[in-house]
Amino acid sequence: MTLHRTVLPVSRDLEQTPAQPLPVGLQLRQLRQQARLSQLDLALQAGLSQRHLSCVETGRAQPSQGLLHRLLDNLQTPLEVRNRVFLAAGYAPRYAALPLNDPGLAPVRTALLHLLEANNPAPAIVIDSGWQVLAANRATEALFQWLGLPRQAVAEGFNLLAALLAPGGFGDCLVNAAEIRQVAWQRASREAGQDPGLAALLASLPCPEVSAMAPDLASPLLLTRVAGPHGELSFLSTFTTFGMPQDITVASLRIEHLIPADEATWQALAQACAQQAAANLD
Repeated sequence: MTLHRTVLPVSRDLEQTPAQPLPVGLQLRQLRQQARLSQLDLALQAGLSQRHLSCVETGRAQPSQGLLHRLLDNLQTPLEVRNRVFLAAGYAPRYAALPLNDPGLAPVRTALLHLLEANNPAPAIVIDSGWQVLAANRATEALFQWLGLPRQAVAEGFNLLAALLAPGGFGDCLVNAAEIRQVAWQRASREAGQDPGLAALLASLPCPEVSAMAPDLASPLLLTRVAGPHGELSFLSTFTTFGMPQDITVASLRIEHLIPADEATWQALAQACAQQAAANLD
């Protein structure tokens, strides 16, 4: 399968450290506090004494690489942040960040292509930690065409967060825009704590208004409701991520699937994809 947009390499200077990095003990303490764990809780989970952990956090003991690995595993620390902690302790970073077009990530690219293709005629996109769309399937392009949005946005790539929050984007096509924008803002705000680039993007976008609508308790999920020229489409939103990633690029990727929530939406998407395929043959 050929993607409608070439998957772009993810480029980051992952070994760059702050001008004045915090000592490793203080970084571990901050991560533990963010995880809302006491010293005793973390020590029990990582298999060491509370006294030893206290000495590590205060700088009276130097953690070994094995101990750092256990602590960061139990704290579920993002791989990029783990690299910074290892550097602060005087060790080399453990995790690489290969560009997505690297030969070593060929199995990852194959898996992404398979998942995108399998999702047709339902839209699916691959996004990175900055909410940048790296690839999309045929159904996504068909949906954009159905909504009257520029098809080149799919071909050239766009930022999903900006498309949802900024005026004139995909967010303006949503029936329940206030609810979806609020959920997107809250999620991005949580993620921005570990991603300065995402934090900068979020600061440049308008903060959504708080929805005055009461949640629809009759539905088990918040639906993405899209208004188009031929009626309303309703979608369930799910995410797929790679299990047990050992590369920062791979860990940053997720696929968002927009799964039709009713038969009318399935039929509309199937028809749109068929029309698009016929047009491409002409």
